[in-house]
Amino acid sequence: MIEVRNLRLALEAIGDAPGGEERLRRALAVRALGLRGDAKVRVILLKRSIDARKQRVHLVESVAVDLGDPSLEARVLARRGAKDVLPYAPAIPEWPRAPRHAPRRRPIVIGAGIAGIFCALALAHAGLEPVLVEKGPATSLRREAIARFNAGGELDERANVQFGLGGAGAFTDGKLATGTRSPHHALILRALAEAGAGDSILTDAKPHVGSDVLPQVVDALVEGLRALGGELLLETSLVDLSIEGSGASRRVRHVALEHRGVIERRAAEHVVLATGHSARDVFSLLKGHGVPLEAKAFAVGVRIEHAQADVNRALYGRFSESPLLGAAPYHIARQAASGLRCFSFCMCPGGEVVAAASEAGGVVTNGASLAARGGPNANAALLVNVGGPEAYRDDPLGGIELQRALERASFELAGGTFAAPCQLVGDFLEGRASTGPGHVAPSYPRGVTWTSLDGLLPAQVATTLRETLPQMARALPFFRDPEAAMTAPESRSSSPVRVPRDANGQSLHVAGLYPIGEGAGWAGGIMSAAADGMRAASAIVASLDALP
Repeated sequence: MIEVRNLRLALEAIGDAPGGEERLRRALAVRALGLRGDAKVRVILLKRSIDARKQRVHLVESVAVDLGDPSLEARVLARRGAKDVLPYAPAIPEWPRAPRHAPRRRPIVIGAGIAGIFCALALAHAGLEPVLVEKGPATSLRREAIARFNAGGELDERANVQFGLGGAGAFTDGKLATGTRSPHHALILRALAEAGAGDSILTDAKPHVGSDVLPQVVDALVEGLRALGGELLLETSLVDLSIEGSGASRRVRHVALEHRGVIERRAAEHVVLATGHSARDVFSLLKGHGVPLEAKAFAVGVRIEHAQADVNRALYGRFSESPLLGAAPYHIARQAASGLRCFSFCMCPGGEVVAAASEAGGVVTNGASLAARGGPNANAALLVNVGGPEAYRDDPLGGIELQRALERASFELAGGTFAAPCQLVGDFLEGRASTGPGHVAPSYPRGVTWTSLDGLLPAQVATTLRETLPQMARALPFFRDPEAAMTAPESRSSSPVRVPRDANGQSLHVAGLYPIGEGAGWAGGIMSAAADGMRAASAIVASLDALP
């Protein structure tokens, strides 16, 4: 087959008739190959993105074309071959193979978020029958706990948006777009699609699953893990590690796991830490055992909500209601005079602001979209970097305390009921407290308290927001809306801590301990976390291969 890249399908040329996109795609592919319009070919969509620059909207697609005759394909390639016409050579993703030597003990993966699940799956495909340990409950019980909390109930500190099977990603949107590169990405997407995420994630340039679908995908992945001999321990917490040796030759020997008040010690040679950035007790545990930690820069800010219809009009113009496009996403970043950048993150078209608290007495926001992205609001985090090694030279966990202080101050400011502080953009820019909503109704489920965010947000964050919001409005007109709502705090966009590791992926000076994923400071989203999990599994397999 022949791959043809960068086919540009103008939306007006597609039209409204059923099958218009497929017909135009075929016509453009045949033309790119220099074939007659009636040539008998099979065209397979490989990748699809949207180019909406200056509201001249095109679908940009790459396809594979089967001419049914290898000799004809060779002649066409000789005649038309260029950077956009080339032999189709699909990557064939493979799970890790079994190592030469089996471990004496089953690998233990702590944390069943996406990083931990894919690490455990890769280990299971290699025949190592891993044990996957998760602090929270199954997705069904977790869904019930989140619904109770959203309706005004008590916070369950083990079952919430942060904790439970699937981790923080399972109930916060399911975006699969990533700026990272990994040889594991094709396999991860295929595994997610086969688990119920849908084949569209294999072709969309910015694939999205949805927080209503991803929990079922997680369940299917875990069933696959069990079928391969893996074990899942739910509602089970890591409470201690046994590390033997001294200096640079220490090694993990046991883990202590607590389930409903009963503590079990398990011997271990390979322990993978995939505990997520909200497992603050694990960072304290590691610090207590002298495991190297370092502070890293992270970002805090607000969730801003606009009317999705305004976003669609600004980006898609007269095509804003086209079913081929759906709800429009955006990304924007601007720099203040101080040099600090304000940037959008985790933009959720047609989504809602999520109540993401995991500790009593602290408010946390996040964002999510259902698969259909059909809600009236668009929301995104607007963030400014804070912290880092220089700020927390004396205590690598100092960033956690900044997060916690911001979350607790938000809880108190909003009345101590898990309502969230909220302010209209126009009021924020004018320096006055808000007293009620405009036409954009905040979607945060526990309700909001109208107030001023000055004095709550760190001073450099508030100053940077105030300076860059007008800059953003010059690029994206909906940012001019004075009634857009800003809900605080967005405090857990990334980990404030990194667990350093060596070239083999193990913690510095602690052999057998593999810190991975967002919590360890080595990933930033579903795809990069899953890939980091698979990288750790490959490293474990390689270490067993290297045994004499």
